[in-house]
Amino acid sequence: MGRRRERVRAALRRLRSAERREVGEFLRWVENTDNLVHLSVLVFVPLLIGLVTLLSNAVEALPYLLFPPLASGAYTLFVRPESRYASPRRFVGGITLGALCGWIAFIAAERLFPAAPAFTVPPAAAAGAIALTAIVTWALDLEEPSAFSSALLVLVVEMGTGVITLRPLSLLVIRLSPRSAYVLSVLLSTALVAAAFVVWDKTFYERRATYLYGTTHGDDHVLVPMRGDDGVETATMAARIAAAHDAGKVVLLDVLEGVDPDVLAAHRGEGDPAAVDEAGAERVRKAVERLDETATRLREATGVSCEVIVASGDPASTTLDTADRANCDLVVTPYETEDGALSPYVRRVLSGPVDAVAHRSTGAADWRRVMVPVARPGDTAHAMVDFATRLAGDDGRVSVCTCIGTENARRGAEHRLANVVEAFDAPVETRVARAEITAYIQENAKAYDLVMLGSSGERSTASRLISPPTFRQLRDVDCDVAVVDRGEAGR
Repeated sequence: MGRRRERVRAALRRLRSAERREVGEFLRWVENTDNLVHLSVLVFVPLLIGLVTLLSNAVEALPYLLFPPLASGAYTLFVRPESRYASPRRFVGGITLGALCGWIAFIAAERLFPAAPAFTVPPAAAAGAIALTAIVTWALDLEEPSAFSSALLVLVVEMGTGVITLRPLSLLVIRLSPRSAYVLSVLLSTALVAAAFVVWDKTFYERRATYLYGTTHGDDHVLVPMRGDDGVETATMAARIAAAHDAGKVVLLDVLEGVDPDVLAAHRGEGDPAAVDEAGAERVRKAVERLDETATRLREATGVSCEVIVASGDPASTTLDTADRANCDLVVTPYETEDGALSPYVRRVLSGPVDAVAHRSTGAADWRRVMVPVARPGDTAHAMVDFATRLAGDDGRVSVCTCIGTENARRGAEHRLANVVEAFDAPVETRVARAEITAYIQENAKAYDLVMLGSSGERSTASRLISPPTFRQLRDVDCDVAVVDRGEAGR
């Protein structure tokens, strides 16, 4: 019975783990703005068209012929929310004016150029509808592709002397001709779709960084392993990142290898201090004093809360375990190399379960000008831009750049960069260069205080072997370098 229960528990754990991975994969996928807007199109446009159909059926208002311009215009709104055509004013005014121009053109053509019996719609009416729509929408700055669709569709509305009767609230009887009813239906239906778009745009799309991008509302409890000669500069960077949020906190960690855990317990006032190794106790005291001194300087410089922890054990395992115990969602560690490659310690931290930054310092403690090379949109790109804007502050400058091989790729690259940066309120410039990325960084790094790169953790091992991560190809640059990796929770 006990074995069966344990197998059930194990199966449930595997199921929950798989579910978390699937949720994480979906969140990473939807952080790409192109994926987000296409998902919105799949959800909202069919629902809105269904709602318009329901209302049209309820109020006898010629539903079928208004659907083509309505659906194409709604698609434009949601799939390109930052374009010049994604304007509620342009959407409602353009399509409605198109229908109105078509109606006017039909009446004018009937009176000026009586149609031959073979024609259901006078050719002059079709030509006049397009010409009048082009003139009016251009003059009023309401150019909308779907306007020409509605201008033509109004011409084929059922002809005759029939009327449509509307009884709003049963208090007023309104009799409309089919074409005037069509124009009214276009106005009401486009207004409904535009209102839904405004709600989606203002409450979700423009605030998607808050809902989707984990770093913008997390990564404010930062653990800093104080290793090597650049620990203070790295801790300063961590404090600047944490200080961007009111709840920011920095935890300074020193891992002492070879120190008996009883010595640490004695320092905390547990056990018998007289029974511990005095040399080990002295190492702990000096480590605590050093961390306390740094914590005091950080609190005075940034106003962020600082804590200190001294631990013993394997450095990488202890760092990741301390991050979990101290409720830290970001590790900022000094950059270390062995034989020209990242040290095993840094590799384990970057591949760990929490977000991590490896900082290669030149001794600077202020990063107002930050370059952020981006290869592809996604969670790592958003994390890098978020950290860069925190470090640069309101009076700094963040340049998000990407490199292309041919001019044909420029427009797509500009679009990808715009999708990355438009989620942030801070002033961020974008640059597209026709160059090799490593050469571009080395040539321009002297104009910046910091270059922030991705770790390529989302790439496969084979891909990294064929094309090594950019930070590994950089040798001597005239500024600091920070390598960012989204942890397993953020992936």
